Amino acid sequence: MRDQFVRTAVISPKIRVADPAFNKAQIEAVMEQAAKDGARVVVFPELCLTGYTCGDLFLQASLQRAAMEALTELVEKSRSIPGIFFVGTPWQHKGRSYNCAAVFSGGELLGLVPKSFIPNYNEFYEVRHFAPGTEPLSTSFTDAAGLTYEVPLDTNLLFFCEEMPSLVLAAEICEDLWTADSPSTHHALAGATVVANLSASDELTGKAEYRRDLVRIQSGRTHCAYLYASAGEGESTQDLVFSGHCLVAENGTILAESKRFMSSVTYADIDLERLLMDRRRQNTWAEDEEDYEEIGFSLPVEKLELIRHFDPMPFVPHDKSQRDRRCEEIISIQAMGLKTRLEHIGCKRAVIGVSGGLDSTLALLVTARAFDLLGLDRAGILAVTMPCFGTTDRTYHNACRLAEALGATLKEVPIADAVLEHFKEIGHDVQVHDVTYENSQARERTQVLMDLANETNGIVIGTGDLSELALGWATYNGDHMSMYGVNASIPKTLVRHLVTYFADLAEREAVEDEPAAGVSDMAGEELAVDREESEELSVVLRDVLDTPVSPELLPPENGQIAQKTEDIVGPYELHDFFLYYVLRFGFEPAKIERMARNAFAGVYDHATIRKWLKSFYRRFFAQQFKRSCLPDGPKVGSVAVSPRGDLRMPSDASRRA
Repeated sequence: MRDQFVRTAVISPKIRVADPAFNKAQIEAVMEQAAKDGARVVVFPELCLTGYTCGDLFLQASLQRAAMEALTELVEKSRSIPGIFFVGTPWQHKGRSYNCAAVFSGGELLGLVPKSFIPNYNEFYEVRHFAPGTEPLSTSFTDAAGLTYEVPLDTNLLFFCEEMPSLVLAAEICEDLWTADSPSTHHALAGATVVANLSASDELTGKAEYRRDLVRIQSGRTHCAYLYASAGEGESTQDLVFSGHCLVAENGTILAESKRFMSSVTYADIDLERLLMDRRRQNTWAEDEEDYEEIGFSLPVEKLELIRHFDPMPFVPHDKSQRDRRCEEIISIQAMGLKTRLEHIGCKRAVIGVSGGLDSTLALLVTARAFDLLGLDRAGILAVTMPCFGTTDRTYHNACRLAEALGATLKEVPIADAVLEHFKEIGHDVQVHDVTYENSQARERTQVLMDLANETNGIVIGTGDLSELALGWATYNGDHMSMYGVNASIPKTLVRHLVTYFADLAEREAVEDEPAAGVSDMAGEELAVDREESEELSVVLRDVLDTPVSPELLPPENGQIAQKTEDIVGPYELHDFFLYYVLRFGFEPAKIERMARNAFAGVYDHATIRKWLKSFYRRFFAQQFKRSCLPDGPKVGSVAVSPRGDLRMPSDASRRA
C-alpha cells in the first residue's frame, strides 16, 4: 500500500443456482486466494450468493434463510482474511426484498448497498422480486457469535480505510451504471475513489464492447477506479448466457480485463494518488451535496510488490495502428496551428533552420503540410542550412536532400567566419570549447534566421521540442527563440515516431498508385506527392532517424559526430518518463523512481535511474527562466510547458523538497 497503490480483485466464481452453501464455499476459497495474492479490495458479482437467475425462487423462505446463513459465515471468515469484500446477496427487511451488495471486513458487516434502479424490461424483470433502494434504512444483522447489531441499508455509503484515507469505496449494482444519472457519479463527487459494481450482465452480440466502453468512460468521467464483476459460469442458461466479464478501469483506462465465458480472478493495482491529482487539477470538480454515511474499516499496511506495468514511453502508443492515428492527429494539430498563424498575419513565407536532425526535420515536414493546407507553393519555405565547426557531412547532406525532396527553397549560410569574428570582438579563445564557444554558434544561427525572415517577409519556425525545453537544453535567445514553435509540446521520444510516420507515408507513396492513407488535409483532400520525391524523402528520413541526436556545436572526430546529447543530459526515454509523471500527476521523486524501475527493468539499473532522475530535477528547476518567455506554439497533449496556459512556475523555485 506504499505510494497509495492498492491491489484489487474482481472475481466471477463458478456457482450453482439456488445453492448458497455451495456458492459460499466457492467465494470463501477465492477470498483466501485473492488475499494471499495481495488483493485488499475484492468484488464479486450481483446476487452471487444465490445466483442471479433464481427467478421466483427468490420468494422462497428457504433460499432467503440459506443466503443469510452463507453471508454470516463469510462475514465471520473475513475476520482472518485481510481485505474489504463486496458480495452480492438478497436481503429481507420489513417485508421487502432488496438486491444488495454486502460489504464486510474484519469480521464485521459494514453496510448493505441496495440496487437503486430495478429493471423491468425484456429478459430482466427484477421488479417482480426486489424493491429499489430509494431511502436510507437501518437493518439488523446477527453475527456468528450471536451478537446482533444495526447495519445501514443505503445507497449513500462510503467506506474509508483508516490507514489509507485516500481509499474510499462505494458500490452500485449492474443497471445503476447503465442509467442516465448513475449513483457512481454521486459517489465519486461525495469522495469515493473506488467504485465497485456487482453485476449480472448477459451476453448479446456487441454488448461486451459497449460494456467495456461504459466502464472505461465512467471511470474517466468520475476520476475513479471502477471495479466491475459480472455473473458468469453456473448461472442458468434457460434464456440468457452470462460470460463472467470482469473489468478494472482507472481514470478512463482499462487496467485489466478477464476472458469471457469462464470463471476468473482478475487483479489490478490501482493508483489512488493519480486519481486524486486529477481531481485537484480540475476546478470543475465539485463536492456532492447529498448526505453520505461514512464507515471506517482497517487494513494492514504492507509493502506491495507491484504487478502493474508502467509504460516506459507514456507519450507513445505501442500499437502501431493506434500510434499511426495518434501521429496523424498530432501532425494535423501542428499544421493547423501554423496554418492559422500564417493566415492570420497574411504571411506566405516561412524560414526554418535545417540541421539534418530530428527536430528540424519534423518542423520542416509540418511546415510543408501547413503550406499544402493553405494552397501555398512550398518554394515559399526557406530551408536554411548553416554549417559551422561541428557540422558533419552526413547531417549537412541530409538537410539539403530533405529540403529538395519537399520542394522547399534551400539556402546555405556558412557561419564559421561570423562566429570567429565574434570571438575576436569578445576576446574568446577559439581553442576553448566551452559554453561560450557553443552558444555563440546557436545565437548566430538564430540571428541569421531572424534577419532572413525580415528580408523575405516571413516568420521563423521554431524547431525545439518539449524534452529540450524541460531540461533547458537550448541556448537562451538562440534556438530557444522563434516566431512560432511547432514542436514545443512534442517530447523527444514522440518526435522520433512522428518522423517515422512521415517516412512510412512517403515509402508507401513511392510504391502505390494512390496517395498513402492518412496523407490528407483537414478537408479530406489528397495531397499531391511526386513518386520520385517520395522515394527520396523516405530514404533521407530513414537516415535522419539513424543519426545520433546532437547539437553539433563541437568539432567532429574523424568526420563523425563528437557531441551526443544523451551522453551529456541522459537518455531521453528516461527524461520523458520523468517529465510525464512530474507534470501530469505531480508525483513525488521516490514514487517516480519506483515506477521507473518497474518500467525500465533490465534496461537501466537502479543507480542509473536515480542519477538521471536527480539530474532531471536539477535541470528542470534551474532552467525555468528559459520557459518563462517561450514563443507561441500548438499544444498537442496533456503535458506542456507554455508559461501562458500550462506551467506557471517561478524561475526562482527551490528543488530541495
